[in-house]
Amino acid sequence: MELLKTMSASPDQDFSDIRSEVAKLCQKFPGEYWRRLDREMAYPTEFVEALTEAGYLSALIPEQYGGAGLTLSGAAAILEEIQLQGCNGGACHAQMYIMGALLRHGSEAQKQKYLPKIASGELRLQAFGVTEPTSGTDTTSIKTFAKRDGDDYIINGQKVWTSRAEHSDLMLLLARTTPKDQVEKRSRGLSVFIVDMNRAKQDGLTIKPIRTMMNHATTEVFFDNVRVPAANLVGDEGMGFRYILSGMNAERILIGAECVGDAKWFIGKAKDYAGDRSVFGRPIGQNQGVQFPIAKAYADMRAAELMVKEAAGLFEAGDDCGAEANMAKMLAADAAWDAANVCVQTHGGFGFAEEYDVERKFRETRLYQVAPISTNLILSYIAEHVLGLPRSY
Repeated sequence: MELLKTMSASPDQDFSDIRSEVAKLCQKFPGEYWRRLDREMAYPTEFVEALTEAGYLSALIPEQYGGAGLTLSGAAAILEEIQLQGCNGGACHAQMYIMGALLRHGSEAQKQKYLPKIASGELRLQAFGVTEPTSGTDTTSIKTFAKRDGDDYIINGQKVWTSRAEHSDLMLLLARTTPKDQVEKRSRGLSVFIVDMNRAKQDGLTIKPIRTMMNHATTEVFFDNVRVPAANLVGDEGMGFRYILSGMNAERILIGAECVGDAKWFIGKAKDYAGDRSVFGRPIGQNQGVQFPIAKAYADMRAAELMVKEAAGLFEAGDDCGAEANMAKMLAADAAWDAANVCVQTHGGFGFAEEYDVERKFRETRLYQVAPISTNLILSYIAEHVLGLPRSY
């Protein structure tokens, strides 16, 4: 942690010193480590503990609460490098952007209670309870309800795609506190809570793992009269939708940085294989049919990388960056997916072989066309809020 704080003071805005240290850490977790976890659908506990001990998961927590106090660009550099090294930040990246609601809207008592323990690794804040089976990305239509009862709220409902719930001590939960038909605006009447997962599991919380095409530790979560202290309400009751939205720009920028890292990994693998693999007496990379797609993937990655940097800069300046954050996430996800396809095609049959790690990363990077927000919803946002076209939904 002390090393990270020292490095964060560097004027080098490319964060090359931090990237170098992250790369060294990731080299301790080679492809075989991830392939074994993938086969067992197991959580990378050792990797997450190493990142925590080094202070990387507390990068955005202010120093006064035990964190490194980095900018968003610094956090983005960490996550990009993790992906570039062939690892998977999806096991823990949520901690960086979930904390935003607590940092910006939590009480001082809540910050003092939770942030130092999150920074030290004593507590994990990895679970984000928002999406529900019937509402999807229509967040204002969620049905999970929190009813005030004295000094507690009693919570009933269900969440889905709540990743890392089995490996988190705390959950940031969005629930209705006023029925939708009793509010003037559909975005009102939603509240955010900090849920003590260990306590809740003894009081009506059930977690059901969901097996998916990639090892993402995602789950369904059921609340059956779960009591949460009123002191765990973040900010004002009924204003939670605004609190959640305020963190989505950071989330999209950070995910965009991860996708850039993935794209760089795929391009590097494709370039190396194309240079080494010989067929018909010549390297396959000498053929324009092989080299042009790799070059195009590189150009697309660089464009996405620049958009991620622009969005992060606007965020750090406190400027409106909704359009840029959305475009950064979309362009980076597209660049990663296109690079993944190019990498598989370059490797031919070997692209499907487990030992090359290409098929694992291929499955992992496909997720970001859908989550944390789908490409189509980003296009709808751009159409309405940037181009001024009529609202489509």
